[in-house]
Amino acid sequence: MPTAVLVDGAFFIKRFRKIEPQNSFNAERAADLVHRWATAHLTSRTNTSNSHCAASQPRHRRDLYRIFFYDCPPLDTKQHNPITKKAIDFSKSNEALFRRELHTRLRTKRKLALRLGHLSKDVKWTIKPAKIAQLLKGIIQIADLTENDVSIETRQKGVDMRIGVDVASLSFKQQVDQIVLIAGDADFVPAAKMARREGVDFILDPMWQSIPDGLMEHIDGLRSTCPKPAVRV
Repeated sequence: MPTAVLVDGAFFIKRFRKIEPQNSFNAERAADLVHRWATAHLTSRTNTSNSHCAASQPRHRRDLYRIFFYDCPPLDTKQHNPITKKAIDFSKSNEALFRRELHTRLRTKRKLALRLGHLSKDVKWTIKPAKIAQLLKGIIQIADLTENDVSIETRQKGVDMRIGVDVASLSFKQQVDQIVLIAGDADFVPAAKMARREGVDFILDPMWQSIPDGLMEHIDGLRSTCPKPAVRV
């Protein structure tokens, strides 16, 4: 039976930008790497539970059922910066342009399904963490904040639900015998436990991000196929 690869889009983009910061807004490169790093999981290793180890050797190539990429359309509204009161059209931002092009390119990839949720209407402005720290230490005052010291905060809706539904569907219908999830938090644990009860081999790819202690007991293997992000000094 084949393998399905599920990709948390927001997490993937965050890690992709750490691995290749020079390509942060290169949608063509990001789309190519989604497919490349996902299909790299089809080459199994002798020791999938510890396949971060370079000593693991390829055995054979599995069949691909499909790659699922979960994300949301970008923010496309106008908001007023709370510092300058200037209107900002987020539909024309670099992030929006990148996200729309990425989704367009992913739709053309073979055996890749794009699953889109939506952004919460509850959009908030927040002070950037570094500036909050300076405010708390008394280094700066509220009046010292500039328009670049605040950022818009959005929340994705429906993404985790779609991941859970697809894991359940793939498992109960016995469409695959292995699921690879590219994600970085523990929200997937209930879905992983259910899939494992159905006999599915559940692999987590955290793209070299550290995972919480004890998480290994809820998965069948840990493997990252992308390069390690460079250590900043």
